[in-house]
Amino acid sequence: MSEFDLAASSNTRPATRRMAVVLPRICRRLCLVLMAALVAGPVMADVQQADFDSIQLYTLKNSSGMEVSVTNFGAIITSIKVPDRDGKFDDVALGYDSVDKYINAVDKPYFGAVVGRYGNRIAEGTFKLDGQTYTLAKNNPPNHLHGGIIGFDKVVWNAETKSTDRGDAVVLRYTAKDMEEGYPGKLDVTVTYTLTNDNEIIIDYHATTTKATPVNLTQHTYFNLKGEGRGTILDHELLINAKRFTPVDETLIPTGELAPVSGTPFDFTEAKAIGRDIGQEHQQLKFGLGYDHNFVLDREGKGMALAARVHEPISGRVLEVTTTEPGVQFYCGNFLDGRLTGKSGQPYVHRGGFCLETQHFPDSPNQPEFPSTILRPGKAYETTTKWKFTVKE
Repeated sequence: MSEFDLAASSNTRPATRRMAVVLPRICRRLCLVLMAALVAGPVMADVQQADFDSIQLYTLKNSSGMEVSVTNFGAIITSIKVPDRDGKFDDVALGYDSVDKYINAVDKPYFGAVVGRYGNRIAEGTFKLDGQTYTLAKNNPPNHLHGGIIGFDKVVWNAETKSTDRGDAVVLRYTAKDMEEGYPGKLDVTVTYTLTNDNEIIIDYHATTTKATPVNLTQHTYFNLKGEGRGTILDHELLINAKRFTPVDETLIPTGELAPVSGTPFDFTEAKAIGRDIGQEHQQLKFGLGYDHNFVLDREGKGMALAARVHEPISGRVLEVTTTEPGVQFYCGNFLDGRLTGKSGQPYVHRGGFCLETQHFPDSPNQPEFPSTILRPGKAYETTTKWKFTVKE
């Protein structure tokens, strides 16, 4: 199989390229997935061979030379190329160079994808809403994870490019059917990625529904600010703007407590190396096999607030995350183990990437004391997250 077909003109901005697809292999793979989905429930995402004919790669480039590549398969960000303190560009997003590899990856790491209808976990794959019980796939036994067997990361979105006052953008749209993956309501979703000339990626989420339904969309890019495939991220210095986090049980479902981070390995209120405290004897680190926890952001009001800031000392690269969301899931690649090989041809080693998934809290449909994730007809789901890349001398 070839890599991306670069025959399309790259002189336009945003550039559009056909993403390499081996249809027979993909269709066989999807048949297995669809069979599993049939066991899980009566309604699943529409997956047609014609959809794969429309898979494209869109590349945004700003005046500083920063590039972001996006495919309409899973709304995946496949590449983010940013400079270091010496002006050298590297790709800092883990991922692949073909759709086939995203589909067939072991352990399904969700590299770069938009996950939904509900990002993160729902306990025991069930929730009650307006007096009715809904049953979801337990695709992360015993729980439901990231929208189910065929979540938003595994469908082909409609896509278009546009220029805005903030910069060039890729707009992706998907309509989830009523009861798709067990969720009530037809959900119309739009995700817009905008690249600004200030080296920012702005992610705008919008959704409407025909029935009351939980919605919790997030972006699952794994970062390594040294460059993807270049070892671990344990030396990255992380600050999280949160004095509390949500402890979990052994299946990674929140207990309902909002616990203080002070005096624990979860205290990132001042920047520290990710690996500094990760080996401490702490029950929460054992449950998560490291950091895989939701942090309750310190914020006032509903506007944009700082979620996290990460500095990689060798390259000088800095990633700052701001959001309208109340929480951020910090995950440090605990399940990466070297079996996955990325775009650079290098294996993705244990803790070779980190995620900062802005979100509402896990299992919110079952925990009424958490901020609500229920979207009702006539209302709009609207959230924004911004990634800003700079360098520190």
